[in-house]
Amino acid sequence: MTTKALTLYELNALVSDVISSTLSHSYWVEAELSEARESRGHCYMELIEKDARGNVPIARAQAKCWHNVWAEIQPSFIKITGQTIHAGMKVMLLVHAQFHPQYGFSWIVDDINPEFTMGDMMRKRQEIIRQLKAEGVYDLQRELCLSMFAQRIAVISSETAAGYGDFCNQLLHNEFGLAFHVELFPAVMQGDQVEQSIINALNLINEREEDFDCVVIIRGGGATADLSGFDTLNLAENVANFPLPIITGIGHERDESVLDMVSFMRVKTPTAAAAYLINQLAATLARVENAQASIVEAVQRRLEREKMHIQHIATHIPMLFSVVRTQQEARLDSLSQRLVNRMKERLSKARYDLDSMMRYAIPTLVGRLSNEQRRIDMLAQRAQLMDPKLLLSRGYSITLHNGKAVRNASQLKAGDVITTRFEQGEVESVVKK
Repeated sequence: MTTKALTLYELNALVSDVISSTLSHSYWVEAELSEARESRGHCYMELIEKDARGNVPIARAQAKCWHNVWAEIQPSFIKITGQTIHAGMKVMLLVHAQFHPQYGFSWIVDDINPEFTMGDMMRKRQEIIRQLKAEGVYDLQRELCLSMFAQRIAVISSETAAGYGDFCNQLLHNEFGLAFHVELFPAVMQGDQVEQSIINALNLINEREEDFDCVVIIRGGGATADLSGFDTLNLAENVANFPLPIITGIGHERDESVLDMVSFMRVKTPTAAAAYLINQLAATLARVENAQASIVEAVQRRLEREKMHIQHIATHIPMLFSVVRTQQEARLDSLSQRLVNRMKERLSKARYDLDSMMRYAIPTLVGRLSNEQRRIDMLAQRAQLMDPKLLLSRGYSITLHNGKAVRNASQLKAGDVITTRFEQGEVESVVKK
């Protein structure tokens, strides 16, 4: 026996009728977006619910918001939350069931509750702030001191952002003629890459910390809705622990991001950041100029006092000079008289000492000279007795060789010429052997 089978379309149509009849109402549902994209004015979402303990999806469904509804609810959602819907966001949707025979089942979005998303965003933000305070880093930036002469500015921004151009132009054309050195570290300022892109830029600046006075993070000129990238724990920790003051001007006024809360200074716009730096340096310039004026005035007053003092001294110099001259002349006369007297005393004593020495020295010298004369006479007598002429006169002779007396025949050799000296004359001889 054969049973007639349904076609797939017939089966799906049957399911559609059942769902339409049993799920005819709309339902509010809380879910997390694992995907959200727009195409041709429609918004396509993937909803998930995660296990609270394991963070593993335990439910998953497709949802669609058609163009006519999306065009109405999207602007309101952005206005209230300051963000567009994106993956990872928790939402509360008003949906009704739809099963299409050709495309299958999906939930059709009729409305979105932005207050729920705001509450979830606020809870996440408060949790990040709580953790930053627990780590003791929440107020670290505000404990830093911005240099009074902050002119070297590291900027983190999109290279093509209008806000970056406004920032540079305002610094360049400031009314005080102050000079700033600005260096851009490009970063993605919207979308999923915001966090890591800014952290990478901070790392590059940190490697050259000594080259800069502060860091400015600006975003103006882009969409004001996508701010979730500035509300992350990792980025907040990097900013809070950064060694240089960080000024944020990411172009939104409705609420502060976590990045704003942990930065050294938060301003509303890039131009406000430029104005802050200009005013800071202008205040320093004013202090320097005031100090310069004070120094000039103090020097002028001191010069006037010294001039009057010199003039006063000048009027008393002749009288003072006369008094001093008289005193010095009297002092010199006294010294001169003392010197003469001292010299006379020394000369008198020297004469006395010399006379005493002469009285004792002359008899001693006379005696000494007499003794030495007797000694000389005795030496003369001895010298006469040793005169060779006395020996020659007794018949002796002296033999000389090369002018020296020969005392030993062994001193001579054959052929030597010798001289024999007598009392009367001398003769030369040649040694034979």
